[in-house]
Amino acid sequence: MNRKLLLSAFFMLAISFGFSQTKEELQAQKAEKQAEADKLQGEADAIQAQIDALPGWRVGAFGTIGGSLSNFKNWYAQGAPNNNSGNIGITVNGYANLIEDKFFWRNALTTNLNWVKLDNTDTDLDSDEFNPTTDVFNLSSLYGRKLSEKWAISGLMEYRTTLLDNFNDPGYLDLGFGATWTPIENLIVVIHPANYNFVFSSGDTVFDSSFGAKIVADYTRSFGAINLKTNFSTFQSYKSSDLSNWTWTNSFSYTLWKMIGVGFDFALRSNQQEAANFQGVDLEDADNDLQSYYTIGLSYKF
Repeated sequence: MNRKLLLSAFFMLAISFGFSQTKEELQAQKAEKQAEADKLQGEADAIQAQIDALPGWRVGAFGTIGGSLSNFKNWYAQGAPNNNSGNIGITVNGYANLIEDKFFWRNALTTNLNWVKLDNTDTDLDSDEFNPTTDVFNLSSLYGRKLSEKWAISGLMEYRTTLLDNFNDPGYLDLGFGATWTPIENLIVVIHPANYNFVFSSGDTVFDSSFGAKIVADYTRSFGAINLKTNFSTFQSYKSSDLSNWTWTNSFSYTLWKMIGVGFDFALRSNQQEAANFQGVDLEDADNDLQSYYTIGLSYKF
């Protein structure tokens, strides 16, 4: 009996040892294959970097989609027990850049649209429609002739307005020329001391066009699963500081599966003319509080 127990224990130990060896061997094989895969991925990334450096078009887009829908019926714990509510938002960051040996042509589109609905079904005094809350549209085109690897003589067109409400009222069109500096890859700095800021609006408003300087700094990069874009744009009027404005937009996304991931957008802006128009006061009397927005949701990439 004891002999049988000893033999059984021996066989169990032998089987366990055999499985242990198999697991260690598999882990070693996995490590070898992973090292080979990492080496091949590095070579593929190096080839892709050479492809990206070739002259020609670079086209792409990424953004964020967020939203929620809800319906409450006889939910007496809240002030409006019967209501329908929802929030839908989308951002788009697109670019189409032509890079050649002697010149470049960079085009960019940034938009952020958001709708909100809060319908109390117990009353007819509110709206049952989705109403726009965030409404941003920015289109720019920069052309430059290279003087060196980092400097170019350039001309810029930038147009900003809203799409869902009060289209082109106001609308801002910047046209100017000067120099563009590219200190590092993916960072573009535009310095245009000769720029005219056209402001479009209807009726008798505080909005006014003027001549001034335009400065833009843009950094756009994709590395691995991360997509990043930050853009700072300012117009400094030579006529009056009250006619100056600046906007800083930021977009970040992380791809989790194929082209879907999570995204975050936020922006800051200062504009004395918009503040005065909204408050219905003279330009110099406006309380120019800092404007901001942010969006969090699913992200996509093309």
